Amino acid sequence: MTRRRLRITILDLVAKGPTRRFFHRMMNANTASIMPQVIAAWCEELGHDVRYVCYTGFEDFNDELRDDCDVLFISSFSRSAQTAYAISNLYRKRGAVTVLGGPHARCYPEDAALYFDYVLGFTDKGVLDDVLQDRAPHRPVGRLLSAARQPTELPLLEERWKFVAATLAKAPLVKFVPMIGSMGCPYTCSFCIDSVVDYQPLAFDRIRADLRFLQTKQRRPIVAWHDPNFGVRFNDYMAAIEDVVRPGRMRFIAESSLSILSEPHLKRMQRNGFVGILPGIESWYDLGNKSKTGKATGRDKVRQVADHVNTILRHIPYVQTNFVLGLDSDSGTEPFELTKHFLDLAPGAYPAFSLLTSYGAAAPLNLEFQRAGRVLPFPFHFLDSNHAMNVRPLNYDWAEFYAHAEDLTLYAHAPERLWARLNANRGLTTKAMNFMRAKSSRRGHFQGKIRRLLEADATVRRFFDGESTELPDFYRNRIRGQLGALWEFLPEGALMHDQNAYLKRHEAARVAAE
Repeated sequence: MTRRRLRITILDLVAKGPTRRFFHRMMNANTASIMPQVIAAWCEELGHDVRYVCYTGFEDFNDELRDDCDVLFISSFSRSAQTAYAISNLYRKRGAVTVLGGPHARCYPEDAALYFDYVLGFTDKGVLDDVLQDRAPHRPVGRLLSAARQPTELPLLEERWKFVAATLAKAPLVKFVPMIGSMGCPYTCSFCIDSVVDYQPLAFDRIRADLRFLQTKQRRPIVAWHDPNFGVRFNDYMAAIEDVVRPGRMRFIAESSLSILSEPHLKRMQRNGFVGILPGIESWYDLGNKSKTGKATGRDKVRQVADHVNTILRHIPYVQTNFVLGLDSDSGTEPFELTKHFLDLAPGAYPAFSLLTSYGAAAPLNLEFQRAGRVLPFPFHFLDSNHAMNVRPLNYDWAEFYAHAEDLTLYAHAPERLWARLNANRGLTTKAMNFMRAKSSRRGHFQGKIRRLLEADATVRRFFDGESTELPDFYRNRIRGQLGALWEFLPEGALMHDQNAYLKRHEAARVAAE
């Protein structure tokens, strides 16, 4: 049977709406996802015409959203879901079939199926081919498709290079080339989407091929590893790099756990051009296996981790330490004061704070939150671990929690901490990056605004306390303003969602199995 040659648009929603912030101009293109580029390469292999767009917040949607499209693929995090729903609605009106993939599709498949013809979980070339052969509207409820596991092989960098290059062209100064060497994660952090995905390394000979190819395209490129936890098979990774990359020819950034970052490993990484590392600390009371602190907690763990981070900084110039605020193990002022103490002991690290967020079906812990009635129906637009915490804290009043979060965030970015960080940093690039991030951060001020609303606006307080599901005007107006012209295309009902859909699906499956 002869296949029809389809006109396919692939949209990677890096931003959820227009932005003009300088840091976003510098960095948004560097946060593009790999799978949309993979889907683009596979679609071309299957004989279709492909148009790939990475939306960074600076493009004009009137130019980007064209009519000449048979199938639209959108990759979206939950923070961009309302934008994705509006675009899908617009394209459906124009006659296109729409497909959603990415983290939001995995976390909220039931909700996404109300606004897309297909919603994809794990996606391999076989699942993609099924969609393109069927390519039928599925309405009012879309079709859910998923492979049994993550793909074991992805297109080589050379095969997706034109899509990578188109995205890098939008990054005016620093350009990160996205690569990945593994899927899933060996750790079992109950709040993490990757904790339920089996760790699976990709073929190291293909990594070598990608590194060889990249050296023909850029001089001293910066590779950003998208592995959820880089270096689990440390010697294999380093051997792949050392086999094909001479020292000084390439730079690398990766996210890894402190347990992997021993000093011998750090020295080897330094020799091989690693310039940035993002270890997860998360909690001063839990997750000692990731931080290599064993049973140490509280102040003892702070000292151990600070010493470790300072050791990393002697070998790798840029370090971002990741924390989660509002975990059930936290209570009182101590967790926040311990983090301040850490910042004083390890001033060279840039701290990144995430609010505890339940992303639908992303992690087993979310079932517990939903059973306890602790998950709030915040619109997806705010679920970016920054603008909303959709889990009622176990040990804090809302206003108390936001007061602590505001105080810690403002402390971390105070002029004296910024000056100490710059003095501790090595290299102009690291200093410039940390300066831009700190000066552009508005998190502390936003958290202060939420604290004041909790104290002064009864509709906000009732929503946070679970006494009302009516979205306060503050949040509705913010979505309307940030969606801009897309607001009028947001489908009816798409502003809110069933925050307990994962639990209901789980319970229905349990009853059916009995």
